[in-house]
Amino acid sequence: MSTRQPAVLSRQVARSLGLLGAILFSSMALAGKPIVHDAEFYVLQQQNGERWAEEDKALDQRLTEFKRSNGGKPPNIIYILIDDIGFGDLGSRTLNMIRGYETPSINKVAREGMRMARMYTEPSCTPTRVAMMTGRQPHRNGMGNTAVDISGFGLADKEVTLAEILSANGYNTTHIGKWHMGDIKEAWPNYQGFDYAAFPIHQQGQLTIYHDDAANEGVSVGIGDNNYDDRYTMDRWLRTDASAMALGVEGTRNRPVKEVGIKPGERWTEKKYEEMNYRYQAQAMEQLRKLAKEGKPFFLNYWPLYPLTGPRTSYDEYTTPNGGNYVEKMKLVDQWIGDMMTEVEALGIVDNTIVIIMGDNGHFTKYSPQSGYSPMIFRGGKGSTTEGGVRVDAFVRWPGMIEADSVTGDIVHVTDLFTTLARIGGAHDDIPRDRIIDGLDQTALWLNGDTYGRRDYVFLYNINALEAVIKEQYKLAIPGGKIENAILADFYDLFRDTREEKPVSTEIGAWGGAKFVRMVQRHMARKQKYPSEGPATGMPYEGITNLRPETKAAVQEFLFMMKTPTM
Repeated sequence: MSTRQPAVLSRQVARSLGLLGAILFSSMALAGKPIVHDAEFYVLQQQNGERWAEEDKALDQRLTEFKRSNGGKPPNIIYILIDDIGFGDLGSRTLNMIRGYETPSINKVAREGMRMARMYTEPSCTPTRVAMMTGRQPHRNGMGNTAVDISGFGLADKEVTLAEILSANGYNTTHIGKWHMGDIKEAWPNYQGFDYAAFPIHQQGQLTIYHDDAANEGVSVGIGDNNYDDRYTMDRWLRTDASAMALGVEGTRNRPVKEVGIKPGERWTEKKYEEMNYRYQAQAMEQLRKLAKEGKPFFLNYWPLYPLTGPRTSYDEYTTPNGGNYVEKMKLVDQWIGDMMTEVEALGIVDNTIVIIMGDNGHFTKYSPQSGYSPMIFRGGKGSTTEGGVRVDAFVRWPGMIEADSVTGDIVHVTDLFTTLARIGGAHDDIPRDRIIDGLDQTALWLNGDTYGRRDYVFLYNINALEAVIKEQYKLAIPGGKIENAILADFYDLFRDTREEKPVSTEIGAWGGAKFVRMVQRHMARKQKYPSEGPATGMPYEGITNLRPETKAAVQEFLFMMKTPTM
């Protein structure tokens, strides 16, 4: 039996039993077994469990009534994850005015749905995406870091994704755009539960920062044939050649993929990056129409590459008072999202479709202020566990089920989307029970509103180091991941000090220091019982049918450099 058990059957067994048999087998294996959560959940459950059980009865009734009115089907899900956008950059006309650009389409979705004012993510791209898709914080599966170059690792096959469990319960699944969970085959979306996927193997570091145009404009330094005098260069493998790496690919479920958008010997340019972004938007629209007509509930994952952009090569003029590179692209993404929402209306599926729009982490502050963005409400950005790195705009719309123009102050973590959407999609029984699931079910928050959340804590990791703990509005900073004396540590009251600039260490630490230390101790003890694992490893790009010669050469360089310690 696969190590993926008992949550989802191995593919071989699933094929032999057929889809229906696989679902029945899986459901029977999990019947009656509770989901395994982190220790802090049980502290809350002990005090609130009876009330939650009563709430759940009413919630189940509402979900049943929805399915009955929807032809027996759960809702469609459109999940739009936007890269490197800080809190306050989306959803508010007032803050748009302060920033000097507008996002009217996203603002409209926010007004028509719920604003989750305390949505926490991970500090950077890969870990947030892993957390959403698996319901697990990535320190548990070795996916807490963000790779840019060829790496030979990725999300393991034994991890169970939201796409897999929704698919096992009747959903059609499509992924379009950024993925960034590894350059090995088993990590790719079409091998992680999606029926169809179009995505770049890597991310925007390669796609818009490290290519020739970016080098020519000084966005990146030390690469390119005409950007430095190479008289002292001995190691020709030191500098990443973005054009030689695998780029955008497309494929269907559990089948090899094909690279598109570049031919052997061609150079990758900002123009090609622009073409890739427009292609993904067109494919997202095409897949939306296709999925809506197939008569089954669908899960459409659309993760744009924009607004992250490097050189100005593709701009003829700036069209906002802000005049920033990223801002200009964010305006375009907003238009694209507006086109999608218009199409949702035209297809007649507004009322039976959940739409979620959110950021994946804070700003890429390295490129502030020329990007057009710098931290606004919170301090810090991408790569940081300060609020500016992990607090994002997040909106969910489900007409008739989620109250329009509502705001919630309850804490939500991106892992909660996994568990919540699994329940709403009828896939709760296929959530794994053999590992810790960090995501908590927030259906009550969505359907009942503010104060009905089921989380009051977050453990904030930076790769594998626990750097902060949040409980209610109180935050304990743990520089370097170690804490010796919580009374003297830096505590912040996030309601009074949103920028974490004025620690109230004695005021909070005197009564809460020991409690926070015990939180960390419970968390670490839980990790000992359910130890963290590393990522899957393998041959980069294996499973791409049309690898270019220069890509094959780049892989051989990587393999040689990786084996040199043992030579």
